[in-house]
Amino acid sequence: MSNPQQLRYSKEHEWLSDAEDGVATVGITEFAASALGDVVYAQLPAVGDTVTAGESCGELESTKSVSDLYSPVSGEVVEANQDVVDDPSLVNTAPFEGGWLFKVRVSETPGDLLTAEEYAAFTAG
Repeated sequence: MSNPQQLRYSKEHEWLSDAEDGVATVGITEFAASALGDVVYAQLPAVGDTVTAGESCGELESTKSVSDLYSPVSGEVVEANQDVVDDPSLVNTAPFEGGWLFKVRVSETPGDLLTAEEYAAFTAG
């Protein structure tokens, strides 16, 4: 598995893009998507919702289990990926591209997000 270098990663297995004009994109990692199995349902935060770093803000249901979705940052949701709601398998087939989950106007970024190398070491151990 190759984790894109430009992203940051949480220990709950979400990824975060660099903020453009204060807005960052959030998704789950390929590692998490693989562990979940085939995702069949996605409950994403709604536009206007406030999310808090490290707290649950939705869930993903797979053929194996249901998993909470955690926000890696605090802020206000400005977009939810309707394509993932309509076709949750995008989380498995394109976790770093079309399978992104939501966009957030970042108000606070925790200091414990991992680089791609740190995340690879975290998931290897």
